[in-house]
Amino acid sequence: MATHTHECVQLVPIFQELAEEQQDTIESIVRHHHFEAGETLFSADDPLDTLMIVANGQVKVYQLAANGREQLLYLLQTGDIDGEAALFENQRRTSFGEALVPTDVCGIRRKDFQALMQKFPSISINVLNVFGKRLTQLERQTTSTATESVEARLASYLTETAASLHTDTFKLPLKKKDLATFLGTTPETISRKLTRFAQQGLITQKPGKVIQINDADQLLLAE
Repeated sequence: MATHTHECVQLVPIFQELAEEQQDTIESIVRHHHFEAGETLFSADDPLDTLMIVANGQVKVYQLAANGREQLLYLLQTGDIDGEAALFENQRRTSFGEALVPTDVCGIRRKDFQALMQKFPSISINVLNVFGKRLTQLERQTTSTATESVEARLASYLTETAASLHTDTFKLPLKKKDLATFLGTTPETISRKLTRFAQQGLITQKPGKVIQINDADQLLLAE
């Protein structure tokens, strides 16, 4: 699915307050990439030189343990950004990124971004403000994980996945053990909660880990 550059720019808070002509300038340095499910976006030891914006889709970021097993670090979903450090210093990736569903990504390279900051100093101020807000959000997210019910977190994941795939019927992109890690619970609890959602008529579970969402609004109210 094609994604217009301007849509990518507007997804990132550091660009949202810029004037229309400034956003137009940013459009000229954004690069677009499409990845099918299962494709690798980046690997460990790759240069970290590009800010990545997930315009649409879902990406799992993981590391490989010494025994070769995957360890899920976090998920990137529509509207998320990754690699902010790439805009300011030379680093290398320490993890892998894999598209879980068809995913559209926009990228801004460090050298292009730094040239942009020289042209529009207001971007620098926006960057500092946004990073401060992101730290606060991470703290809130940690608190939310501790206080928000597993049902609520699972319901949110299911509806976001459906939105990224533009369908109410889809195969779970994550293995249950990885989904459990992401939601801060156990695979057994995930299975129980899905069964409960099905009993309530909010979803239908089909063979092959396929989920059909029957009532997204009520699902999001699950407790």
